[in-house]
Amino acid sequence: MASARDPREAYLRYGPALVRKAERLLRNPDDAIDLVHGLFVDLISRPEINVELPYLYRAVTNRCLNLIRDRRGRARLLEREQPALVPPSRLGDQARVIGLDLLAKLTEALDEDQLEVVVCRYVDEMTQDEIAEHLGVSRKTVGKRLARAHEVIAELVAAQGGAA
Repeated sequence: MASARDPREAYLRYGPALVRKAERLLRNPDDAIDLVHGLFVDLISRPEINVELPYLYRAVTNRCLNLIRDRRGRARLLEREQPALVPPSRLGDQARVIGLDLLAKLTEALDEDQLEVVVCRYVDEMTQDEIAEHLGVSRKTVGKRLARAHEVIAELVAAQGGAA
């Protein structure tokens, strides 16, 4: 498994990829850079943490979701976004997209584990097998979490009158 000995080394090695991941979720390069820098500032003050790529990947995902979940941050992010013009990802065979607004609503309706699977699948475009390996769970668990997410998405879409 890829790792770096200290946060500075990890930043040099993984920083650009983590910024790109944050940018895919937040759709703003400045917010993405700030978020990744904040993560590494926190890591520098906590040298006991093993700085491995899976940890960094999950930390960036969680920080992005927390920013989206935050109502003030959400308003700022949604103000900049034109969801119909720039959808981040498609929902498999369905023609719907997961826009930032839907992702923000999912942060309130799903638990952390389900939300992380949604991000891996529809933002990072990982397969179920890749997600299972990344999260250290079975493929069946990934499938169950995605099924629950699809139920919530269908409920949200129905509540909006069919528009995702």
